[in-house]
This record gives sequence, C-alpha cells and structure tokens, in this order.
Amino acid sequence: MRSHSYLGAYLRRQRSRLGAPKAITATAHKLARIVYNLMRYGSAYVQQEECAYAEQVRERQERQLHRRAKELGYQVVKIEPPKPGAEASTAT
Repeated sequence: MRSHSYLGAYLRRQRSRLGAPKAITATAHKLARIVYNLMRYGSAYVQQEECAYAEQVRERQERQLHRRAKELGYQVVKIEPPKPGAEASTAT
C-alpha cells in the first residue's frame, strides 16, 4: 500500500536518490524532528498531502533553475501550455 502523505512522498524521493537504507534513515530522522518539535512547542500536527510536497519540490527546482541560468548568463521563460479550447479553433 502506498502512502499519499508528505512523508511518503519524501521517502520515495529520497529512495530514488539515495537508495532504500539511507532513505529510511533520512525519513526516520525527519519524523523524529517533527515529533520533537510537536512535544517541545505543544503545537498540533498538520498533515500535508503528497501534492503539496510535489508542488514544494517543483517550486524549489524552478528557483534553482532560474538561479543557475542567471549565473550562466541565460534567462528562463516559462511556456504556458495551450488552452484546450484554443486547439479546436486553430485546427481548421
């Protein structure tokens, strides 16, 4: 069964980068830090969804890409995908 939580997405991403043993250790460390902060500050845990983590990763990658391109003297421009209704009117 696949977890659709933030930590499940984190584990899968780390496993693809580091391998299973290191990914499990990294996720356990992240979970320990979450529990420590919950106990220390007495705040409630807010569970994030997998899509929120994916969006966070995408935004981080975009910032890194823009920064790296600027360092190399390039400018990155986002291309918006065509709208579904626009394809039908241009196909004639």
